[in-house]
Amino acid sequence: MTNRRLGMITPSSNTVLEPVCAAVTVPLDGVSVHFARVPVTEISLKPRALGQFDPAPMLAAARLLADAKVDVICWNGTSAGWLGLDSDRALCRAITAETGIPATTSMLALDEILAGAGHRRLGLVTPYEDPVQTAIVAAFEGQGIACVAEEHCGLTVNHAFAGIEAGTIEGMIRRVAAAGPDAVAVICTNMKAAPLVARLEAELGLPIYDSVLTALWSSFRIAGVTTGVPGWGRLLAGR
Repeated sequence: MTNRRLGMITPSSNTVLEPVCAAVTVPLDGVSVHFARVPVTEISLKPRALGQFDPAPMLAAARLLADAKVDVICWNGTSAGWLGLDSDRALCRAITAETGIPATTSMLALDEILAGAGHRRLGLVTPYEDPVQTAIVAAFEGQGIACVAEEHCGLTVNHAFAGIEAGTIEGMIRRVAAAGPDAVAVICTNMKAAPLVARLEAELGLPIYDSVLTALWSSFRIAGVTTGVPGWGRLLAGR
């Protein structure tokens, strides 16, 4: 395979997505992942927190990734979950206009996956507080997708999301799966759900979409990485 370089714009306080991206791409000869951070420490609907997702720092990070001659630039964050997908669409257009490199995001990838599979009943798992969770549910409803069950942890400090135990995440996924959704979405790129996906999909019999894995899925497609990756669930295995 010709070398493929994936560029990821990363929330500054995130400690999960980089190790996951590295682990997923280990079997892929010639594929590497490169990161640029932007300041993100709080997830809430307060003006200060919403301001973290202004385009200027994102574009500055994109320019730095462009110096590495990456094949794709991905915003590996989930802010469009509560800001709306148009915020990510505008960001991708701006990144490509600025760098000439195609762009994607974790949430645009999820939207493409759900639409392609025809999923209309979703189980939702996040670490977020009530107002953010309510905004995400409303955004899905606006897209014609019903959140038939949801679980969230009520947290706002982004760094703390990575400390949620695997057993807690498994319990949340199992409970929303019990409502009979078409799929479960774990929306947060700083929550350690990705290593659980393959085993829980096999146990529960339905697809589970982790935000870091959707970001990689879309980045692979754009960069021309066609090899499936076993061990991370149906999405990256190519099923």
